[in-house]
Amino acid sequence: MDFIFYIMPIMISDYTKEELLKKLKTQKTLFIAQTAVIFLMIVLAVFSTASNGVSYQTFLPLFFIPMAVVMWFEMKKIKKELAKRT
Repeated sequence: MDFIFYIMPIMISDYTKEELLKKLKTQKTLFIAQTAVIFLMIVLAVFSTASNGVSYQTFLPLFFIPMAVVMWFEMKKIKKELAKRT
C-alpha cells in the first residue's frame, strides 16, 4: 500500500504551515545554489566555445535551466499558498 504514495503526488495544500515554511526555505537554498551552478556552467561554456569551438559543453547549461524554472514556479506556488493561509 505504500507504493501508492510514491505514485500519487502530494498536493501543497496537504502540508501544514510549518512544513510549507520549511519547504520554502529549502527550495530557496536549492534554487540559489542551482542558479549559481548554471551561471558557472554558462561562463565555462563561453570560454570553452571560444577556445575549442562548439562542443557538448556549449549546450550543457540549456539542459539545467528548465529545472531551475520549475523550482522557481514551485516557490511561487508555496508563497501563494502561505499568503492564502495567513
